[in-house]
Amino acid sequence: IVNDVWGFMADPMMVKVVAETGAVAILMHNQDGTFYKNLMPDIITQVRSMIDFAVESGVDFDKLIIDPGIGFGKTSEQNLEVLRNLLEFTTLGRPVMLGMSRKSTIGYVLDLPVEDRLEGTAASVALSIAFGADIVRVHDVKEMVRVSRMSDAIVRGWTH
Repeated sequence: IVNDVWGFMADPMMVKVVAETGAVAILMHNQDGTFYKNLMPDIITQVRSMIDFAVESGVDFDKLIIDPGIGFGKTSEQNLEVLRNLLEFTTLGRPVMLGMSRKSTIGYVLDLPVEDRLEGTAASVALSIAFGADIVRVHDVKEMVRVSRMSDAIVRGWTH
């Protein structure tokens, strides 16, 4: 899996490598600065452009995963708005990955150092699943697998 934190926009050769190898690619939204005319429509448009560029460059659409880029080119308030509106990314037709684990936004909201952000991460993971995330990137794997399984069972259903 190639996790491109600029969604093929910074290094155009990366898309060729992915296309040639057939690797799965995570296209993360990122930008210089935190100015947006209209946050969610701007990000959705940029991610759609990344997807289009990847497919036009020979990457299989079915091998793309999108990441809204929490913590990259966004303020803490914008990060929280993206999380609240995560379902909008499902319109792009690709799995959505979210990486909120231990992020500075959690630290700002809870006024905690990075090593004390487990509960904030758990809340973010649970809500990201409720809001449409298919994949979560975390540091505290054991604990967040449990949070993810329970959240997924509530949101998507569970059978014994």
